[in-house]
Amino acid sequence: MKFASSIFAALVAIVALGYTCSTPNHAKAGYAPVLTTDDAAPVEDSMHEFMEYVFQPTYLRLKASMAAAPTDNKGWKAVKSDSLILAESCNLLFARKPDEHGEDWVKHATASKTHGAALYKAAREKNFEAATTAYTTMLNNCNACHKQFENGKHILQP
Repeated sequence: MKFASSIFAALVAIVALGYTCSTPNHAKAGYAPVLTTDDAAPVEDSMHEFMEYVFQPTYLRLKASMAAAPTDNKGWKAVKSDSLILAESCNLLFARKPDEHGEDWVKHATASKTHGAALYKAAREKNFEAATTAYTTMLNNCNACHKQFENGKHILQP
């Protein structure tokens, strides 16, 4: 029995040594592997589909949450969640820059992200006045992009 236990312990040690030697440090620390450019390719090529299924549902929830000042933590959590989702989703727009007027696209995406982040910060502070200002400014930036790139279609209402 001692012999079998020793063999098993040796096998475990060999497997562990092989894992330690072949696994990058960031993977050992619990981080996801580094993605290549090919890995980060969009799943959906249609910008309309992307906007309709990533941004629109979040915007509609946020619009309802921002109709009046939240009265409890649950209400503020909803504003924080959706504002963070929208702000972070703007990062995805940078990889979807159109061939024409790409600089404008980046400016619109950056402004929308910046004001989405301000909305998130205001919601964390439970400051409805600042949240309303950031929300309106964020939507104005979204609409400026829609005016330029969608011929004024899909204008968002606060």
